[in-house]
Order: sequence, then C-alpha cells, then structure tokens
Amino acid sequence: MPAALANLLFMTDEAPFPKPPAIRQIDQLLAIMARLRDPENGCPWDVKQSFATIAPYTIEEAYEVADAIEQGDMTALKDELGDLLLQVVFHARMAEEAGHFVFDDVAKAISDKMVSRHPHVFGEHQADTPEDVKVTWEDQKALERDAKAAANGAAQVSALDGVTTALPALLRAEKLQKRAARVRFDWPNAEPVFDKIDEEIGEIREAMDQGGDPDRLEDEVGDLLFVVVNLARHLSVDPESALRRSNAKFERRFRAMEAMLTADGQKTENQPLDALEALWQAVKGGEVRG
Repeated sequence: MPAALANLLFMTDEAPFPKPPAIRQIDQLLAIMARLRDPENGCPWDVKQSFATIAPYTIEEAYEVADAIEQGDMTALKDELGDLLLQVVFHARMAEEAGHFVFDDVAKAISDKMVSRHPHVFGEHQADTPEDVKVTWEDQKALERDAKAAANGAAQVSALDGVTTALPALLRAEKLQKRAARVRFDWPNAEPVFDKIDEEIGEIREAMDQGGDPDRLEDEVGDLLFVVVNLARHLSVDPESALRRSNAKFERRFRAMEAMLTADGQKTENQPLDALEALWQAVKGGEVRG
C-alpha cells in the first residue's frame, strides 16, 4: 500500500494538516480497501474476489438501499448507502490493480456526465419544469449513445441501444418500452392496452387447450407480463415499485393468517383451501387499506 494511503488510514484528529472530514473519510475508505486487497497482508477473501464475484453483492446492496427508503428508515439508509459506496470502491480498486482506471476517474466520469446532462444548470439551455428536464436528459443521453456508436464504428444506431440486459426483467421491459415510445412506437393511451391484455390472456388459454407446451406457455406469459408493464407505464405507475408493494402486502397478510392459525394451535398445511381463503379474506377485511 502506498505510504500516503497508509498515513491516511491511520490518521488521527491530531495529525498535521488534516483534510476536510468528507475528503478524509473517502480517502480513508480507499485506503482500507487497498489494505484489504493487499496480496501479502490483506484479507484472503477480499484478495480472492473479482468483478464477477462482487457484482451480485453490488446489485443486492442497491436493493437494500431501496428497501431502506421504502421503510423510511434513515439510519438504515445511511448504513446501506455506505455498503453501496463500498461496492464502488471495491470495483474501482480492482480496476486500478488491473491498470484500467482509478476511483478518481469514476468520480470525474460521473461529474462530467452530470454537467453535460444539465445544460439548463451549467449552460444556456432553458428547462423550467421537471418534464422539460426529463426531455433534456433523454436528448443528451441519445446524443451520447450516437457518439459512442460512432466511436465504435457501429453501422446502425438503435433507439434501444444501452438498455443493459443485466437489469431485472420488469425494469428492463419498462426501459425498452420508454425507448420505443421516444420514436413514437407506442399506444396513445391506456385504453388499447386493456384490449392487448385480454388478447394475451386468450393466447395463454389457447396454449393450455393445445396441450400446454412449456416453451409456448413461457413465451405467452412473458408477453402478458410485458403488456402489463406497458399498462403500468401508461398509468404512470412504476411497475417495479408496484410489484414490491404487492409482495409486501401478500407477505403481511400471509403471516397474519399463519399467526391466527398458530394461536388456535393449528398449522397452515393442514387446512383445506376454503378455510385458508376464509382466513385470508378475514385478514384482508381487517386492514384499513389493502
């Protein structure tokens, strides 16, 4: 580990020429990661990791940030943001070791991007409403995609370029649809989407009637989910948030149903379906808002 980083790692408040707290803390975190990744004196687990092995943790931490926000828990949010920042530092450290880039390059890249995508703040462009800002943001992203494609010698630029396959399927469906809508490939409003949902349900029933081929059923169910995402988009509902909300609601009601059975000395798996349905409706009816 470089001496400068080592000094930062063990810096005390009495050390000469202390840096401002915010800078000192990020430098200390960078120094800690450098120490953890030290081949001789670091942590064996940290040294062994790669971009691929750390990526799942990065995704998990992002979801835990979202969960803390949904719960309104600011203490948890502070901790989870720190965990997410650690993921950035971890990836940047591995990149530095491989000679690709360093943490400062990451910070500079996002700083440059924020300036270029906010010409209404850092330039002469006018944007008076959040909707205006959104249009400006998307226009700038389109210019960036065009420039990237040209630099890579791409023969054709697609409106769907840049929508990563690593996104959760529900979120990626929404992003693909939004991109298509920007080039006017979209329904005018929500009404035609209901007809499309009915059509997709009919195709699922048809697939079932014709023998229920697993591959076809997967295809048709996927089409239905894709159209439901389209409906959510037209209703200005975030499908990912909506499904998380429904997941939480199901879990809350199911646990309450289990608790009622346990209080009576019974087990869920021993109950007939109609009894479970009655309990479910009782739990649902007892909620102020479902």
